[in-house]
Amino acid sequence: MPETLSVIAPQFVEMAHNIGVAVAASVDRHGRPHTRVMQPVWTFDGESLSGVVSTVTTSPKVAHLRRAPNLSLTYWAPNQNTCSAECDVVFVTDDADRAAAWNLFLTTPPPAGFDPAHYPDWTSSASPTFGVFRLSPTWLRVMPGTLMTSGEGSVSTWRRR
Repeated sequence: MPETLSVIAPQFVEMAHNIGVAVAASVDRHGRPHTRVMQPVWTFDGESLSGVVSTVTTSPKVAHLRRAPNLSLTYWAPNQNTCSAECDVVFVTDDADRAAAWNLFLTTPPPAGFDPAHYPDWTSSASPTFGVFRLSPTWLRVMPGTLMTSGEGSVSTWRRR
């Protein structure tokens, strides 16, 4: 059943942040899919949902996402909770925005949050290989594991118009 963003976004953020990491898919210049594990941090201000995710600036995914700026993410937990997001992606180049993302990664509780300085070569948001993508969801899906395990609950979806 389609939901409003104000209903589904808090459910999505809670589930995604409790799981922490997502499998993300992009496509290369030949249209071939590539997956990887990513650790986005999401914020919902009551009207707008956005995410940030870190990357090494020399990663092939940077070229993939600059060429085809869309990312599909799926989170899964052993209790069968799943949530997914299809997103438009923008590479963040502004130093202040990179610093804000670094701080968000650092201050968000684990398992979604983390200390970026644990990565090699990243000592601060000004590190040359520290990159950030901003995620703007175009579609969301949240499914409690109880739907699969006991038939209780329902799938919630949302699409940007």
